[in-house]
Amino acid sequence: MFQKINKNNATDSASINLIGNGTNIVGDIKSNGDVRIDGILTGNISINGKLVVGSTGKIEGNILCQNADISGEINGKINVSELLILKASAKLLGDIITGKISIEPSATFTGTCSMGALVKNLTNANKPREAISETA
Repeated sequence: MFQKINKNNATDSASINLIGNGTNIVGDIKSNGDVRIDGILTGNISINGKLVVGSTGKIEGNILCQNADISGEINGKINVSELLILKASAKLLGDIITGKISIEPSATFTGTCSMGALVKNLTNANKPREAISETA
């Protein structure tokens, strides 16, 4: 009737986390799954999945993720290993590092953008330069 669930189960990486409208979080978020933010986050976010920031969502801090779909406001550096999508209502103030980018008309972006070959694998992002050259 009841199943024993292993903490290292693959379903952990498929989890979807939601921060609803009207919720304010101060602090950093780390997750192996996808995250949707419709509230306000003051802090950094580091996830191995997709980040969705709804039209009411706001992040003041740095972002590290695999894919991102932004409709709200970001104030900080964003590092996306694969695809970053800025919807028409998006407002981004900060630098972008991404593999690919899509910007809809009416989206606003102030900062610099590095795209393509400059993006490193997320697992190597926090390693010292010497460690990366040894593993490559």
